[in-house]
Amino acid sequence: MTPDDPRAARTRAKLRQALLEECAEHPLEETGVAALVRRAGVGRATFYVHYADLEALAVDACADVVREAVEALHAWRGRPDPVSAPPALRAFFTGLVPHAGLYRTLLSPGGGGPLGLVLHRDLRARSLAERTLAGAPDAPLVASAVAATFAGVLGDWLHGLLEGTPDTVADEVWQLLVALHMSR
Repeated sequence: MTPDDPRAARTRAKLRQALLEECAEHPLEETGVAALVRRAGVGRATFYVHYADLEALAVDACADVVREAVEALHAWRGRPDPVSAPPALRAFFTGLVPHAGLYRTLLSPGGGGPLGLVLHRDLRARSLAERTLAGAPDAPLVASAVAATFAGVLGDWLHGLLEGTPDTVADEVWQLLVALHMSR
């Protein structure tokens, strides 16, 4: 099976959904491959055809969160409101709450961890592309700062190092990111 094979895509989707369901009931550390494949309705060998381990599956299952974050941060058009986050960013933070435990496992305080690396890479690439296209100065520097700031704030909030509702945190991180974009 190739990665583009529809059967492989369906199997990975089943495994991702099963992981999210398992992690809604138990922390990732307490989730086993046997329970996961039973829930997904696939064999253990099939799991290992697609993923090296549970962490690889978890990062893949949470990759949609990374895409949502990148899109939410770039959902505005025109001149951004420097105080209030766009609705897509507020919705992004609110949508994290049901699976916060899983995200905490994969995104450490400060924005590290396997999910933090993916988030930083994808957000930096998008920010760099947009800043370069717009001819903005110091595109690589600001793109790195935007990615690190967002991943760090997100990780700290998920771990309880920053207090606030999803809407409050969305507004606060938005204000930081707008300031970074305007500073150069």
